[in-house]
Amino acid sequence: QVQLVESGGGLVQPGGSLRLSCAASGFTFSSYWMNWVRQAPGKGLEWVSTINSGGDSTSYADSVKGRFTISRDNAKNTLYLQMNSLKPEDTAVYYCAKDLKRVGVNVYDGSWGQGTQVTVSS
Repeated sequence: QVQLVESGGGLVQPGGSLRLSCAASGFTFSSYWMNWVRQAPGKGLEWVSTINSGGDSTSYADSVKGRFTISRDNAKNTLYLQMNSLKPEDTAVYYCAKDLKRVGVNVYDGSWGQGTQVTVSS
């Protein structure tokens, strides 16, 4: 069955960096577009970024553009999210997701893992 296991979250000061990873199994990872989404306390799921199956096309929500970078290693079945210049408003549980359905940044369907907590605070 599909498994998505996120890791790399933690507590970081504003302006700091983190790199999230997502280990995928149970499906042909290299054939799927992949995504990162996040959920802040008390809010719904928010789309963050998408990468195509080959890794040569990416897109980002305006809120993270220029600060976050999505990438993938199809040989390792792993998705990444490099997060720089972190802000307190980036605090959320981050999930990698496949088969994502969204309208703008609002996510309404897909498959994702258990998530990894990112907290940005001084």
